[in-house]
Amino acid sequence: MRDVQVVGRTVAVIMAKEPAAGRTKTRLCPPLSPSDAARLYEALLHDTIALVSRLPGVRLAVAVTPPSAVSAIRLRLPHDALVLPVEGADIGTCLSRAIEQLFTAGCSRVLAINSDGPTLPVAYLERAEALLDRHDVVLGPSEDGGYYLVGLRQSVPGLFQGIAWSTCRVMSQTMDRAGTLGLSVALLPSWYDVDTGADLDRLRAEIAALPPHELSRTRRFFEDRAPVAGTARDARRVPRVGPPDAPHEEVSQ
Repeated sequence: MRDVQVVGRTVAVIMAKEPAAGRTKTRLCPPLSPSDAARLYEALLHDTIALVSRLPGVRLAVAVTPPSAVSAIRLRLPHDALVLPVEGADIGTCLSRAIEQLFTAGCSRVLAINSDGPTLPVAYLERAEALLDRHDVVLGPSEDGGYYLVGLRQSVPGLFQGIAWSTCRVMSQTMDRAGTLGLSVALLPSWYDVDTGADLDRLRAEIAALPPHELSRTRRFFEDRAPVAGTARDARRVPRVGPPDAPHEEVSQ
């Protein structure tokens, strides 16, 4: 069913999970406890929503897994955010279903974004939307071999099939799938997910280098708990952020 709120517009959809101790961010346990890992994820999601909300002219949507968590997560969202209940055996199925819902509703472009990268420069998101003028697919590679963003200007369910999800082969296999489907691809600069203790160190150091009003919830998480053993506070580990027109790699297939 078409939705007048999204017809002809770009929608940025955050792929979100229910924050639940023992089921969320388990690779961070240790150094975090299961309850702290869930709290951190909730903070990351909140700050990612704030990040995406800064995109001018782009509608915010959140795809929620499992659907039973929709009511709880809706309370954390801006009042005009779209909420999409999705479920599937893997992230690929959830991505495909969320994107299909949005194109069916009438949007012109979809940017699907992970929920645990609130330090991502907003310029990368703006660049992703612009690249869809000339490419079928935009991918933001993650440093672990996956991707933090996929942008499309039409629904392409086959792009998410035959992928070994949650492995270091996700990005390369997605590129291969795009080539098989005859899709042109543009790549954004790489970024990182918060999945390991080293990523946690990096996030803490990066937040310390940001203005105090940014990433308010994630910053509060670190302030409210004791320092993690072994945490590095080395700002030199923070990735350099280029200006909005920073060079990026484009690959046409």
